[in-house]
Amino acid sequence: MAMDVRGMAPLLQVFDMPASIAFYRDVLGFEVVSTSGPGPRFGWALLKLQDVELMLNTAYEDEARPPAPDSARVACHADTCIYFGCPDVEAAYSHLRAQGIDVKKPVVQPYGMKQLYLTDPDGYGLCFQWPATEQVLSPAT
Repeated sequence: MAMDVRGMAPLLQVFDMPASIAFYRDVLGFEVVSTSGPGPRFGWALLKLQDVELMLNTAYEDEARPPAPDSARVACHADTCIYFGCPDVEAAYSHLRAQGIDVKKPVVQPYGMKQLYLTDPDGYGLCFQWPATEQVLSPAT
């Protein structure tokens, strides 16, 4: 019998937790469900948007945090991309543009997925996608 698995919550190591929370909560619409401590300064957070969970953890303890992100470490983040199921990719594009995010228009890939790519404040790739043949038509299209 297979294991009973009900979800997944990737953990991303972030340099600046307030900046990451502002992006995921205020731009993408995630809710902060739980944190490692009270107040605005915490090292870990569980975020949720509908059925999607994502965890953020600071890459450094406060006393060990360098003044700027390590460029070699950030360069490695390009190897990571989180794909979100998004029935209305065009609406996501419009939402992100309205939030001031500089993002390129969605593209239908040869394998049939309509995809919208962007990066978060730490350089992790995010893709909002849905089969192109099943796209929801937003009022703007």
